Amino acid sequence: MSQPANPDLRLGTAAGRGTLLAAVLASGMAFLDSTIVTVALPKLGADLGATTAGLQWTVNGYMLTLAAFVLLGGALGDRFGRRRVFLIGVLWFAAASVLCGLALSVEWLIAARVLQGVGAALLTPASLALLQASFQPDHRGRAIGAWSGLSGVSTAIGPFIGGWLIDSVSWRWIFLINVPLAVAVVVAALRWVPESRATSTGRFDIGGALLGALGLAGVTYALIEGPVHGVRSVAVWVAAAAGVGATTAFVLLERRRGDRAMLPPRLFSSRLFSVLNIYTVAVYAALTGQGFFFAVHLQNVAGYTALETGIATLPMTLLLLVGSARAGALATRIGPRLPLTVGPAVAAVGILLLRPIGPGANYWIHVLPGVLLFGAGLTLLVAPLTASVLGAVEDRYAGVASGVNNAAARAAGLLAVAALPLLVGLSGTAYEVPTELAAAYRSAMVWCAGLMLAGAVLAGIFVRRPAGTTAGRAPEGPTG
Repeated sequence: MSQPANPDLRLGTAAGRGTLLAAVLASGMAFLDSTIVTVALPKLGADLGATTAGLQWTVNGYMLTLAAFVLLGGALGDRFGRRRVFLIGVLWFAAASVLCGLALSVEWLIAARVLQGVGAALLTPASLALLQASFQPDHRGRAIGAWSGLSGVSTAIGPFIGGWLIDSVSWRWIFLINVPLAVAVVVAALRWVPESRATSTGRFDIGGALLGALGLAGVTYALIEGPVHGVRSVAVWVAAAAGVGATTAFVLLERRRGDRAMLPPRLFSSRLFSVLNIYTVAVYAALTGQGFFFAVHLQNVAGYTALETGIATLPMTLLLLVGSARAGALATRIGPRLPLTVGPAVAAVGILLLRPIGPGANYWIHVLPGVLLFGAGLTLLVAPLTASVLGAVEDRYAGVASGVNNAAARAAGLLAVAALPLLVGLSGTAYEVPTELAAAYRSAMVWCAGLMLAGAVLAGIFVRRPAGTTAGRAPEGPTG
């Protein structure tokens, strides 16, 4: 498993197609489980007797370890072999998915979701870093564009697949379906994917990984459990203090370790890279928060089934499928500023159009227009964001930069799901009461639209074409 002297894969070859297939299926599997669970929340909540906090932890248990350890996963791949870490992540993810499918209590499910997030943290950055390291420069932009579009589609199609499985079989199969997908990934990776690793070596930053995880866990616990135990709870205040303290210590430690750090401060010497990650936090917080509330609201307020809820988002999937490559090509030609500005602005309008949905809402009148605009906005921003992030850093930081942007996206979603119910006053089993859920949903949509508009303003003011990027070559990026 030695590293090739030069990246030599081409898209038109069997090895090129096989490598792309492995990367798309694996990252799509991980992204799918970031969205597919939201459609199942009402039914698994009723089946396992979960409160609002239980539903939040079902989503956030996964995103917590994914966000906390995705940097570690990128560094592991760069240092010990991207294909090796990729395969370990795929197998880990499949095993944890089986545990999720067999859960007999919400506590069991949350614990399995935490383990599942660790597997996703290993495979997600490695999947893109494999493309970055393996394809020839002339084919790399096209490969990453295809990865971005197809992975984005897998994320969006999650609610549709989940709805069908939930209504036809059981919510447990949204996890068990990962097993055959994982088998296909392993076969493709062993046959076609070349091994690669970074040339630099050094001590591993375990301390940084643990501090990052503790910081996210403390803040998340305080946000979710605060409404349950009250603002006077000692445990809530201790968790909040521990989270803030650990986050501060993480930043100081990484600055002191410099290039030996899990998160090298040198990456942020690029203003564009820094801005794009702040932008990622804003738009992915809005995306995840909207998805969390929208799926539950359609079922518990508008009266849709799980399958109908999944079908409701299908136009967004089709827009991503048809438009992602074109949006990436447009950003390559004119630069990322316009797509990254217009995209979230259009998505914000779509979110606001979805805000008035109530009992018995007609899909064609009350749901479809908002879904179309929301999907159009995502289509404009996903591929250009993906293409711009790695174009802002040196190629030798491919795995770590991919991990940073993935961590930003997952941490944003994690905090959105933790904070939004608190901000809009949703707790306990109020999600089962249509009037209470409807009021919380309307407020949450305003917050999500505001986050999208914040991203649009940020891009309009600060984003420029990455240095050295020409109209003829797409810059490479880490995540969709």
